[in-house]
Amino acid sequence: MKTLLTGLGLPESPRWHDGRLWLANWGAGEIISIDPAGESRVEFTVPTWIPFSIDWLPDGRELVVAGQEGRLLRREPDGTLVTHADLTPLGQVFNELVVDARGNAYVNGANLVLVTPDGRATEVAAELAWGNGMAISDDGSTLIVAESHANRLTAFDIAEDGTLSGRRVWADCGDGFPDGICLDAEGAVWYADVPNQRCVRVREGGQVLQTVQADRGCFACMLGDGTLYVLNAVWPGMEEAMKDPGRTGQVQAVEVSVPHAGRP
Repeated sequence: MKTLLTGLGLPESPRWHDGRLWLANWGAGEIISIDPAGESRVEFTVPTWIPFSIDWLPDGRELVVAGQEGRLLRREPDGTLVTHADLTPLGQVFNELVVDARGNAYVNGANLVLVTPDGRATEVAAELAWGNGMAISDDGSTLIVAESHANRLTAFDIAEDGTLSGRRVWADCGDGFPDGICLDAEGAVWYADVPNQRCVRVREGGQVLQTVQADRGCFACMLGDGTLYVLNAVWPGMEEAMKDPGRTGQVQAVEVSVPHAGRP
């Protein structure tokens, strides 16, 4: 893999947007973007620590999960951050975010919450074994969630109103601990795995198609411009990460043959 950027805290929540890779730099409160050559810039900062996640509404405004505060924030055109939804009545800590084509935002942690475009928040699934990365199929009909502590990818059917049904195991990851995920154009999922220091491409049912190995924990991955971007860092443990995650985080890239699909 080619190394594009180093010196990050815990790099998370990568998104391919307008020809650049965007990511959340946990421990620094930064949203960073990188071009394919590795030139980076800080787009804006967020008043939170760990965890936070990003995605975009259909009108181009950015949403940010402030996980510890239980807030879904919205970045207005003038750069100000406002509260899109207060999630605290529905849980204590939130983690990942994905937005569908209608502007419905799904936010997870120990449960899964739907936030409609008007900011109304409703629990749509409970008892996740720590929800992590999420992806929505190209046709908008299926939501896939990484349940890191259960070693599986779980799928739901998405109804017209954004509610979920048909909960099922999409892939048993065996000894894998899926963290951030993304979909490709053949319907396979790439998932990052911190303990096993790798990213794995699997099809529905769990068949492993490809593995990319790293020298440190892989927290998330994203496809863009024919490239798999891998976000990795040395994991210091949760207690230390909450104090200072260090600066071992990096973005690496490897060419792949199947392009990105779905959301994010």
